[in-house]
Amino acid sequence: MQSYEFLLIIAVILLSTKVFGLISERVHMPQVVGALLAGVVLGPSVLGLVQETDFLLKTSEIGVIILMFMAGLDTDLEELKKTGVASFVIALIGVVVPLAAGTVLYLGFFPNAGDPLHLLKALFIGVVLTATSVSITVETLREMGKLKGKVGTAILGAAIIDDIMGIIVLTLVSGMTDPNVNPLSVIARIVAFFVLLVVVGLVMYRLFRAITREWSNHRRVAIYALSFCLIMAFVAEHYFGIADITGAYFAGLILCNLMEAREYINKKMNIVSYMIFSPIFFASIGIKTELHGMTANLLWFSLVLLVVAILTKIIGCGLGAKLMKFSWTDSLSIGLGMVSRGEVALIVAQKGAQAGLVDSHLFPPIVLMVIVTTLITPILLKLFMKDPEGPAPEIRHNHI
Repeated sequence: MQSYEFLLIIAVILLSTKVFGLISERVHMPQVVGALLAGVVLGPSVLGLVQETDFLLKTSEIGVIILMFMAGLDTDLEELKKTGVASFVIALIGVVVPLAAGTVLYLGFFPNAGDPLHLLKALFIGVVLTATSVSITVETLREMGKLKGKVGTAILGAAIIDDIMGIIVLTLVSGMTDPNVNPLSVIARIVAFFVLLVVVGLVMYRLFRAITREWSNHRRVAIYALSFCLIMAFVAEHYFGIADITGAYFAGLILCNLMEAREYINKKMNIVSYMIFSPIFFASIGIKTELHGMTANLLWFSLVLLVVAILTKIIGCGLGAKLMKFSWTDSLSIGLGMVSRGEVALIVAQKGAQAGLVDSHLFPPIVLMVIVTTLITPILLKLFMKDPEGPAPEIRHNHI
């Protein structure tokens, strides 16, 4: 007999993530923190009401694909052109430093016990640390009236390039999980995928531009866009062995210059994501987080991981900014603005778990790192970017 328990599970997840999200918002924390905590409370660590199932796994996968598609849609290529070389240098050093530090950190805490994937697991902790989520930074800079300034523009541009670099590194590392696979074949697959992206991008951009010229605000446009996203995610994973989120992200990137249609597609995707898929994804991360397995070694690892996560972005991105002739104050501000890992690190960790590169006992340290870096970023920005002329004019905020 078919079980309908999944309906109750969805209802419990949606209600709990919303309630915890609103509580988080009340204490000036991002709602994603509440959603994560809701998953921890519902999961085996606290109440044990919800277990990870195949249904939740697949639903959360759709959630992460839609989130990455929206990240691609939100990419402002014009902003990227403005900052150009400076953003690239900031992002490059801001990826290399955390990648190296995360790898060394893992190797120091967890010596090899005959695991053939040991080095790749170490690299993947570095990959998690390369992630940057600037949604909190953007809101903070907007509130301070500094979003459109030199620092704000550099942070936005570097964050876009950081995402692209991070996805490429993620693809490289996850593509080498099979020890029998030749690294050159992995690189060949990635090159072939990006060649396909260029061809598909040119064709689909022209096609969508023609479609949106006639029906820019019709529901069919959003349906076409979502179908394109899912097809690209499938092609990336199935035919090239590349993470499905990579295909989804670049599908969004291909459509990000459609202007009015982009806003309409984003609005519709946001509804789909917000109503069901994103809450399930963030709750599933919390459900995976097994607090009972925390040992003294893991607690130390969690603390050091957090310190490394903060310092590597400040040093890496700050050094990149200084090399591009920013002042010391602005360089520090740019580094601080890139500290927040947010949902991007969670997405990367999720893909690592599926590839067998992130063990379940490492989820608590990663979740702690994400929560603290997300909370501390606006505080540090407000401390180090004080406006001597007084506070910025009040700005209205849109709340979820």
